[in-house]
Amino acid sequence: MFYMFLGVSIIADRFMASIEVITSQEREITIKKPNGEKSTTTVRIWNETVSNLTLMALGSSAPEILLSVVEVCGHNFDAGELGPNTIVGSAAFNMFVIIGLCVSVIPEGDHRKVKHLRVFFVTAFWSIFAYTWLYLILAVISPGIVEVWEGLLTLFFFPVCVVFAWVADRRLLFYKYVYKRYRVGKQRGMIIETEGEPEPSKADIEMDGRMLNSHSEELLDGVLDVDDKDLDEEEARREMARILKELKQKHPEKEMEQLIELANYQFLSQQQKSRAFYRCQATRLMTGAGNILKKHAADQARRAVGMHELRSEVSEHDFTSKIFFDPGTYQCLENCGTVALNVVRRGGDLTSTVSVDYRTEDGTANAGSDYQFTEGVIVFKPGETEKEIRVDIIDDDIFEEDEHFLVHLSNVKVISEGTGNGNPGLNHVDTLACLGLPSTATVTIFDDDHAGIFTFEEPVVHISESIGMMEVKVVRTSGARGVVVLPYKTIEGTAKGGGEDFEDTHGVLEFQNDEILKTIMVKILDHEEYDKQANFYIELQEPEWRKRGWTGGFVKTGTVIFAKDVYRKVQGRDKPIPSTIVSITEEGEDETLTKKEEDERRVAEMGRPTLGEHVKLEVVIEESYEFKSTVDKLIKKTNLALLVGTNSWRDQFVEAITVNSGEDDDDDCAEEKLPSCFDYIMHFLTVFWKILFAFVPPTDYWNGWACFVVSISMIGLLTAVIGDLASHFGCTIGLKDSVTAVVFVALGTSVPDTFASKVAAIQDQYADASIGNVTGSNAVNVFLGIGVAWSIAAIFHQSRGGYFRVNPGTLAFSVTLFTIFAFICIAVLMYRRRPEIGGELGGPRIPKVLTTSLFFSLWLMYIVFSSLEAYCLIEGF
Repeated sequence: MFYMFLGVSIIADRFMASIEVITSQEREITIKKPNGEKSTTTVRIWNETVSNLTLMALGSSAPEILLSVVEVCGHNFDAGELGPNTIVGSAAFNMFVIIGLCVSVIPEGDHRKVKHLRVFFVTAFWSIFAYTWLYLILAVISPGIVEVWEGLLTLFFFPVCVVFAWVADRRLLFYKYVYKRYRVGKQRGMIIETEGEPEPSKADIEMDGRMLNSHSEELLDGVLDVDDKDLDEEEARREMARILKELKQKHPEKEMEQLIELANYQFLSQQQKSRAFYRCQATRLMTGAGNILKKHAADQARRAVGMHELRSEVSEHDFTSKIFFDPGTYQCLENCGTVALNVVRRGGDLTSTVSVDYRTEDGTANAGSDYQFTEGVIVFKPGETEKEIRVDIIDDDIFEEDEHFLVHLSNVKVISEGTGNGNPGLNHVDTLACLGLPSTATVTIFDDDHAGIFTFEEPVVHISESIGMMEVKVVRTSGARGVVVLPYKTIEGTAKGGGEDFEDTHGVLEFQNDEILKTIMVKILDHEEYDKQANFYIELQEPEWRKRGWTGGFVKTGTVIFAKDVYRKVQGRDKPIPSTIVSITEEGEDETLTKKEEDERRVAEMGRPTLGEHVKLEVVIEESYEFKSTVDKLIKKTNLALLVGTNSWRDQFVEAITVNSGEDDDDDCAEEKLPSCFDYIMHFLTVFWKILFAFVPPTDYWNGWACFVVSISMIGLLTAVIGDLASHFGCTIGLKDSVTAVVFVALGTSVPDTFASKVAAIQDQYADASIGNVTGSNAVNVFLGIGVAWSIAAIFHQSRGGYFRVNPGTLAFSVTLFTIFAFICIAVLMYRRRPEIGGELGGPRIPKVLTTSLFFSLWLMYIVFSSLEAYCLIEGF
């Protein structure tokens, strides 16, 4: 029977994986924001509470539910003791043993609370009502007989329970008028505390609805709207960024891929998970299938390395030669004479001969007046990978704007053997040679007849905070004559200097004669924030010639005595730029200049250095683009359905025959450890079941529904066998079916849930996943397990003119005993929410030990009293 329980646990794991995939389905919706802007987002199709009470509860309790149905159908639709008593016994085990264990496993000094308290109260009420209802229909309404309406009403209570829980979760109907303490986010298990909440009093057990309504929170009423989803996704990204930052500081020696693997594992470990995930995790840890989270993190790392190797292999086997400019932009002075453009050949067969045509094209620069029109053919001989194109530049003495022209590559040809020298034997083969990017080069001609206009390339620049040293280019346009000094300094904005966001910088740039580009270096501090937007400024001061003779014939020896605006000739500009003529004299005395000297001075002053259009550069510091991209990619991989699901039969069979470490340690290392001796033993014990159930369709088929249907069918077959084995086991050792069901069958079907709740209690921030689902699962067991079985049997007997008879004795006694103990259990849990204890789980050592001892004692008392009543040692009903 133990071996059959292992088989049921493994197929239930497949069943829960399909449920996780089904309930994780999303759909796209278009929303309209208050400003009229439309955006597309995704929302979950399944409400979390509804999925917990329907598919999740069905998955965790499928053996008990199907055992009850199979037993009735297999006994000619007569009542049996195994199925109903298994349901009640399983409920007792869940309520007392599992919750008691979860109370004790919380680390010393820590505690957990049920966050969805409204939903917990609703499911707790229906859990107790379900067993009270069983007593009423067995011993009060129609003693010993289950009528059709009673069976159908029992089944009908299931959707009613789900609707009530959904109303409580969504705060509909009367919940609109009670105090709203929390709003529920879109991601599974994400709870966000609303702002402006009053602090709870010392005696407050933090029951929602205790205080008066706050009208300021009407928009945060817990309804799962799209704004909440956006906030939750943003919070998840910030959390992932925080984890990555901490790991980089903790493990500076690790590469980025290793850090990503660790961050992925740690984020998944902290993420609140569904009941289905914990059930799958517990089963796989027990059967030597390994830790789901660690296997997923390791697989992601291996996949990343594999993709890198694949990309390298593809690049190494590129059979096409590409011809392009390298680089694609060139600058030259007007007096340089000739500019050389570099054309390269990359990839393909370098032993072949390839030709490419080129020609120049006017931009703002004109052929004949600014440069010489050039065209021709370049031939790459075998082994040649670089060639030059030379274009002559025409110099003049006219002030001009910086101008540019283009050089195009075209008509790539592969020359066949023996047909070189450009003869008609050329053979154009596209698959062997083609143009790469860039195939057009831009050549900018800087005017050298002016000292220069100094400016930044653009008014605003966006940089990543991870850039380290930022390089800012200051360009000298419209001339490059003479030595010019240019002061600059940084100015704080929302970004602060002094080593907080950037290092304060100031100094002087010295442009030599014919020098057209200088860079300013500013150190940027990296805080590794996911979302950052701060700015500061770099400002250029007035440029000056060096105080020495200038080749233009003008010597700066005095002071300014007058100034007026004049215009210099600038080609290609709609409106001329004003410049300044400055008259210089020795201090205190006039100087009479000859006409020639006056002309020289005028020419010199027309060419004096000035500031251009962008003299104040705004630097916007943003989050690291690589860091943010990494976080976004990791967030997409944190869907728990991807961890427990499978996408092919091959993966399932490989997983079935592979043994993995089952250690579930709490460290932040995602590396898989070697399997232990226990892992090997459990793997070989269960390998038959693993291979058998590998034939179940993967969860990717039909969005999990194919796996769902096949798995539940197999669970039904196994529970039929377990029912017979349990009866024979009881006969062998002399136990009645009711005692066998309450003790052994209930224990065997609940072991995976026990481990799942233990892991959930330790890892989750709240107690919902560990104990919040116990009450809902207990109610669903009765409404589905007994409701379906008894409805079928009652309808069958009524169709034949008879009655479906159920002996109320043992079952009614067990139900009554469980109901009384359940009231005690829930009352104790509510008392533990007081501030001196902290929550339902954990807390100070003494209350924790007392609670666990009490709950275990309640379960033992339930077992003892039920067994004594079954053997008529005490009187039942």
